[in-house]
Parts: sequence; structure tokens; C-alpha cells
Amino acid sequence: MKKVSIMIPCFNEEENIEAITDAVVKQMEALPQYDYEVVCIDNCSTDGTRPLLRKICAGNPKVKAIFNVKNFGQFNSPYYGLCQTTGDCAISICADFQDPVEMIPEFLKYWEEGYQIVCGIKTSSRENRFMYWLRSVYYKLIRKFSEVEQIEHFTGFGLYDRSFLEVLRTLEDPTPFIRGIVAELGGKRKDIPYEQPKRRAGKTHNNWYTLYDAAMLSVTSYTKVGMRIAVFGGMIMAFISLLIGLVYLVMKLIYWDRFVAGQAPTVIIVSLMCSILLAFMGFLGEYISAINTRMMKRPLVVEEERINFDPQEDREKTAENGSEGE
Repeated sequence: MKKVSIMIPCFNEEENIEAITDAVVKQMEALPQYDYEVVCIDNCSTDGTRPLLRKICAGNPKVKAIFNVKNFGQFNSPYYGLCQTTGDCAISICADFQDPVEMIPEFLKYWEEGYQIVCGIKTSSRENRFMYWLRSVYYKLIRKFSEVEQIEHFTGFGLYDRSFLEVLRTLEDPTPFIRGIVAELGGKRKDIPYEQPKRRAGKTHNNWYTLYDAAMLSVTSYTKVGMRIAVFGGMIMAFISLLIGLVYLVMKLIYWDRFVAGQAPTVIIVSLMCSILLAFMGFLGEYISAINTRMMKRPLVVEEERINFDPQEDREKTAENGSEGE
């Protein structure tokens, strides 16, 4: 019997965690041809999520939990959770019901047809329309400038075959971007459109900073556009500055006794150049920061506790990791 893993990353989801695990269990119980496990990885919640997870795990041994010692970010924790699954495939699904659990049977259907990856693609969203439009523009820009295929409106919600999970386990990337990794290293893929519903309860944990962080991680990992803009922008501004300087010099030589330009043009040009330089230095800093993070090779997360995991499976996984390191 094939085993299906459902991985649910969570952070401060006390209003949703019981409902989402119950919905996932019901979906899998309706598919008796599969064995299953539900792996919840908690990214150091500060509300009642962890006590609820303990209660859920005590009532169902097929539900497992991993507690991180601190919040390791929106990318590391889900990626690590996928790597800890033991099924023949793993399905990543959010705890807030914005990833429809009803799509699980459809994912499995295409997996059985031979697809290694099945991606849920948002074709519309019941959330903020402006944010959806802004994301669409972002995806199109990244797709245009990236040398690697980029999957528009893919949030990570999907099914991953064990063969692809093994690829994830061998990567040594302390800042993994699963959306880009799927596009770059994934095998045979099926995209399934869906409309993203609203959160069932609670507030989104995304803000301007987290969205910017995701955007910059994608830019620095899969495009050279930032540095190319800096190079060409710098050349254009240098040419314009030289041209203005020559015009100023000629005007001064010809009309030396009547030409008075004042300091306004100089102030405007200097201010413009400084602003552009600061923007380009910011771009450069993003790339350097990404390089620095990858060079440190720190662990994705540090566990505080795990519940309902088979000790034998843990030993086998540790042995596999040790043999890979050798």
C-alpha cells in the first residue's frame, strides 16, 4: 500500500489547526487504498497552537508534529517539513484553508498517472484584488528576466513524488525557495488551476516585509536583472552627465560673460545620481546578503521536539544523511 504524507506548516494557527487536520484526515480516510501521515511543523507559535497539536497527536497517531525552537522564516520551515515526511509522495498544504483540501484526490490521480510533481496554480483569489494583480506583475517580470522557468501563482501547494523529495534532501541551501527549485529541478509536472479562497479564520502573517523578502529571494536566486540594471543604468547616467558637462562647458566658453546657470542644475544632477547609486548599492547588498547566507551553511531549522515519529524511521533517516555526507 502506498503511503501519502500531508505536510502542514503552521504559525499561530490556533483557530485553524484542529479544523485543517480534521479535514485532511477525513479526505485521506475516504481513500482507503492509501496509508497516510499528517506532519505538522510549528514555526514557534506564540498562541495556543502547540497545546492543540499535542492534543491532536494524542488522539491520532497518524498525526505527527515538529516544534521548532524559534521562527526560522516562511521558507525554511515548510521545506524542512517536506524533508521529514516518510511517504511515497508528500502534499504541502497551508493551515488556513487557502489551499483547498478537496484537491488532494485530484493530486493523487495525476500522481498515479506518472506525474512527479502536481502544482496548484491560483487562477484567481477571493483575497485582496490589488495584491493578486501586484503578484501577477511580479511573476511576469521574474519569468521574463529569469534564465530558469518560473511558475506563475504557484505558492508551494502541491504534490511531490518521493524521487523529488530525495533531491530536496540532498540540496545544501540554507535559504531554499521551493517555487524556484520545483521549476529548476522538478521532473514531469502537472499544473492544476484553482481559485484561492479566503482564510477560514485568523489574520494572514504576511506583511510588506515578508512579501519583499520573498521577492528578493526570487530575484537574487534566479535572475541577474538587478546587477544588469545597475550596469546599464550607470552607463546611461554617466553618458548623460558627461553630455550635460560638455554642454555646460561649451555654453560657458561661448557666453562666458553672460551665461549664468546657477547651482540648481548641479544640485539636481547630484541628487539624482546619489539616489540612483543608493538604489544600485541596495540591489548589490541583496545579492551579497544572499551569498553570505548560503556560505554560512547553517541548518534549515533546529528542532525542539517531535511527536508521534517512529524512532526506527528517525534512525534510518539519520543513517541515510550520514552516508550522504560521506
